Amino acid sequence: MRRQHLKQGGGGGITRMMIKLSVSVLVLVICTVSFLFSSTITTSVQSNYRTEIHLEELWSGANSGGWRPSSVPRSHWPPPPNESNGYLRVRCNGGLNQQRSAISNAVLAARIMNATLVLPELDANSFWHDDSGFHGIYDVEYFIKTLKNDVRIVESFPEIVKNGKKKKIKAFQLRPPRDAPISWYTSVALEKMKEHGAIYLTPFSHRLAEEIDVAEYQRLRCRVNYHALRFKPHIMKLSQSIVNKLRAQGHFMSIHLRFEMDMLAFAGCFDIFTPEEQQVLRKYRDENFAPKRLVYNERRAIGKCPLTPEEVGLILRSMGFDNATKIYLAAGELFGGDRFMKPFRSLFPNLENHNSVEPSDELAENTRGLAGSAVDYLVCLHSDIFMPTYDGPSNFANNLLGHRLYEGFRTTIRPDRKALAPIFIDRENGKTAGFEEAIRRAMLTTNFGGAHKRVTPESFYTNSWPECFCKLSPDNSADRCPSNDS
Repeated sequence: MRRQHLKQGGGGGITRMMIKLSVSVLVLVICTVSFLFSSTITTSVQSNYRTEIHLEELWSGANSGGWRPSSVPRSHWPPPPNESNGYLRVRCNGGLNQQRSAISNAVLAARIMNATLVLPELDANSFWHDDSGFHGIYDVEYFIKTLKNDVRIVESFPEIVKNGKKKKIKAFQLRPPRDAPISWYTSVALEKMKEHGAIYLTPFSHRLAEEIDVAEYQRLRCRVNYHALRFKPHIMKLSQSIVNKLRAQGHFMSIHLRFEMDMLAFAGCFDIFTPEEQQVLRKYRDENFAPKRLVYNERRAIGKCPLTPEEVGLILRSMGFDNATKIYLAAGELFGGDRFMKPFRSLFPNLENHNSVEPSDELAENTRGLAGSAVDYLVCLHSDIFMPTYDGPSNFANNLLGHRLYEGFRTTIRPDRKALAPIFIDRENGKTAGFEEAIRRAMLTTNFGGAHKRVTPESFYTNSWPECFCKLSPDNSADRCPSNDS
């Protein structure tokens, strides 16, 4: 009896062992397939990943992996109907690049609702003190012509005859929800448009969801942002002159140094400043941002503070850039005075800005307000390397990252502040051994301007891959460049 029991038990054990073995083999197969699949994606998307930093590669641009920019429609995309549902007017608030995103969203909203878009208003905000408007910054005729197959655009509301008198159409004012879905525009907004003939959406910043599962809508945004929004001729001419003068001396890098009062106040990074300066920052924060408990040491440790000019210089020197490197600075007034710039200037003395490259009355006249930001934008767009020092809530940096990607995968250096923070903190505490090597290791984990998967909170305007890109010889037919792509 006992022998029979043991025999049965042994058989059951063998069966259980075979089941476990089968499961293990199945798991191994699944993991292998998953690994191979993810490796294929990683290879095709992040082919620019580096195991070492070679400056000659950075100066020459990122590896495109065969991708090229393309925002023409890939499927049936009819021109706007002869009859629209009404007029759409928007007020784009914020600075130049926040407005730029809002304009792209406004065009898309007009397309979604089959509306006639009135030329977007640009907010003459208190920061810029600039009332030049759309006509003063962008080429209006080119904007309307470029988008004629996408939306109908007029420069102002037409006059209507009512009771024998000519009157301008009066729009019904609406405040869109932040990141409103398409359904809000096709229901609430469209209903009011049909009822009143016109609607006025204000404020209009971040009022349309960025992640939309309609690739043709995303490509329309790219057509607006990277093709239709062309700056006025005098802005283009001035910025090109600056680029030519900088490039005549060889390669040049542009840096958006976001060490400014508004960003420091927003981040809550006060402790490195004098008591008087801290008071100024706290006052600015109280007046402009919602109350929040912010502890400097905690913020600094997780990379929430803008990099100081000296930290920027140390990163670049650790990467191998020498003191002959030509650097164009795009920045507002740096907070804290020259004492913060001196360490940076000692590392990189060849610093320029638009005033030093092109010191003329014409430049002073044409770089006020939004136009000055436009000149900086174009110089940074065409620089060999662009480095934003704080690409969190910075529309200037984020839009430039996206535009440089679209212009041909131009090199960007995006410091990982969270990874870098403990290295800098150790240095301040006297632990300097291996400092440069630690910086290089941290920088190798960043993307230098190649195609990469968009992951929240990265904006569509920062990374429009893959919707606005294609391949001439793709593995996947869906990625093939359309025949009408010029």
